[in-house]
Amino acid sequence: MSETSIAVVGIGATGAVLAAALLKQRPDTVLVASSEAKAQTLKQNGLSVDGALEYQAPVRRAVGGVAALADDPPDVIILATKTFHLPRVLEDLAPVFWPSMKIVSAHNGLGTEDLIAQRFGPQAALRMSLNYGVGLESPGRVHVAFFNRPNHLGAVDEASREAGRRLAEALTQGGLDTELVPDIKLFIWKKMIMKCTMANICAVTDRTIRACLDDPPTRRIADACFQEILAVAKAKGYDLGPDYLEQVMGYLDKVGAHKDSMCVDLANRQPTEIEYLGGKVCAYAQEVGLEVHHYQVMTDLVRALENNYLKA
Repeated sequence: MSETSIAVVGIGATGAVLAAALLKQRPDTVLVASSEAKAQTLKQNGLSVDGALEYQAPVRRAVGGVAALADDPPDVIILATKTFHLPRVLEDLAPVFWPSMKIVSAHNGLGTEDLIAQRFGPQAALRMSLNYGVGLESPGRVHVAFFNRPNHLGAVDEASREAGRRLAEALTQGGLDTELVPDIKLFIWKKMIMKCTMANICAVTDRTIRACLDDPPTRRIADACFQEILAVAKAKGYDLGPDYLEQVMGYLDKVGAHKDSMCVDLANRQPTEIEYLGGKVCAYAQEVGLEVHHYQVMTDLVRALENNYLKA
């Protein structure tokens, strides 16, 4: 049986780490950059990752855009773009898609795997929950602040479980420990309860996660938001139990002085992922008939900051 062919779409901070881990064992992995110029830079300079993970990976194959995959479509495509790009990327993938292709969402946010399943069918959709924090220093050069091993990977449809197992094995062999799990949505909720809460607060205050948790006013907001999102998760079928918040604080203690990526987006006057984070929590709350007053306010504050430049 031939080796599974893989492409990584979106070679920013997150995608660079995924690609570097795959390239360690699979040098023919295709990197899909946002332009041909960026693809050429990746081929010339390779990938450099330092910090909690370290890679120096030469790049053989890089292309500028999803359309370039049409001549030789891969078996697996990992999507590591900013989440707000996902609907457009799925449209771009339509001419490339073939029936046995697997599409893996490595995005932030809630429900991204559902968008893939709606567009290409449940058998095509997989989802990753990534447990590392990373920043882009320059094209192809990233710093990993922390990695709370392992990452988690799961399939929307049981028929894709074997494909998920092979991908998890490939990433783990490349040094990026990845565990295949039976219910990936559980792990997405576990992570996104932290991400959706702290991203809003960090973005509005322009502070690190540690600073927000250490200061009483922002800690009170975080505590209230945690209770609201836990109630939403429970209403959606995921009761994480009475000890979950203690686990959250243990995880966040390891994160330390790390700014959420939404702070960077606002600082760079870029679109944020708010609609897939706080916005999705508010939408789910409305769907199940719950009030999430703190979440709604924090989400709308991020939207307002974003509108300062997006609507200018």
